[in-house]
Amino acid sequence: MSAEIIDGKAIAKELRATLKSEVEELVDDHGITPGLAVVLVGEDPASQVYVRNKHRACERAGIATRDIRMDEDATHQEVMDAVQELNNDPNIHGILVQLPLPDQIDEEEVLNAIDPAKDVDGFHPFNLGMLLSGQPTFVACTPKGVMHMIDEMGIDLTGKEAVIIGRSTIVGKPQALLLLYRHCTVTICHSRTQDLAEHCRNADVLVAAVGRPHMITGDMIKPGATVIDVGINRLEDGSLVGDVDFDSAVEVAGAITPVPGGVGPMTIAMLLRNTVDAARRAAGL
Repeated sequence: MSAEIIDGKAIAKELRATLKSEVEELVDDHGITPGLAVVLVGEDPASQVYVRNKHRACERAGIATRDIRMDEDATHQEVMDAVQELNNDPNIHGILVQLPLPDQIDEEEVLNAIDPAKDVDGFHPFNLGMLLSGQPTFVACTPKGVMHMIDEMGIDLTGKEAVIIGRSTIVGKPQALLLLYRHCTVTICHSRTQDLAEHCRNADVLVAAVGRPHMITGDMIKPGATVIDVGINRLEDGSLVGDVDFDSAVEVAGAITPVPGGVGPMTIAMLLRNTVDAARRAAGL
């Protein structure tokens, strides 16, 4: 048995084409160009790559971008002032603060300062609360992308056992809620979970989001399960791998995302989706 590969790259490409058409319609019919601002503090190489990829994707979709680059030694107040200025700019519909931030900056306070109506990352307590209440506004891009992939694959979630490894507010918790709303029975595992392997073997849908290379092996996977690998880990040789040991897992799973080329492209595509939606809402459409 060999699993069906969930091609996030192809699914994201199709979604970006749809978004490009939506943006053209907004521009032509309403004179609105969706705008995304990215705040980058410091010179972290990985962050620079992520920001560059986001800008490239926006450009292809017709979304205007603005780069706010600040020195590594920028003060907390300087970052807060930059966010507030973007909050007040009617041409900016989405604000993304690239994480991590330097130690002198209070990350939580900065994220909370973003106008919830422009929080296209879905990290603001207001948007997290709306998701919890079952009235989602902006949902974090990675879990939202995971759900889009599952839907595109035609996977029925009703009544399935879903196991999520990782409890962050960026992936784990919102992912659990999204699966719960689709009638899964959801278990969240974490660093204190006892007998992780046994929990994994019960999963019809397994989402790994812990940031530990090859942590989940084929013998921990239920035959035929859908395996979503959110992890992106760089090994000493420079190669990128996920939290799942792909070679052993692909022989057991029913469907699986590769790394790279799985969840990563979907995260960026959903950032564009949220930005376009923010522009539509701002215009009352």
